[in-house]
Amino acid sequence: MGKRRPSKHLRTPRPLSAGFATDLAAPAGWVVRRVSGAGATKEYRCPGCNRVISPGTAHLVAWRAERSLAGGGPEDRRHWHNSCWQRLGPR
Repeated sequence: MGKRRPSKHLRTPRPLSAGFATDLAAPAGWVVRRVSGAGATKEYRCPGCNRVISPGTAHLVAWRAERSLAGGGPEDRRHWHNSCWQRLGPR
């Protein structure tokens, strides 16, 4: 018999580095990571346009750098359409 996979409720969260690339052009005070279409496995709502980012859609994730240092978690991250971030993201 093969190994049994743990229940989805017992699995640890996927590491942030999976399917992500750091964006070196992030505005000061922000951490921005690009998510490939293959790395986008869930549905999110973009705070820029309030529309859904469907699974399989390349996008980016942004959060304030000080939240990273203070131990902020996934609840501090916001998933943005690339175009919305360019138009409306922090400067």
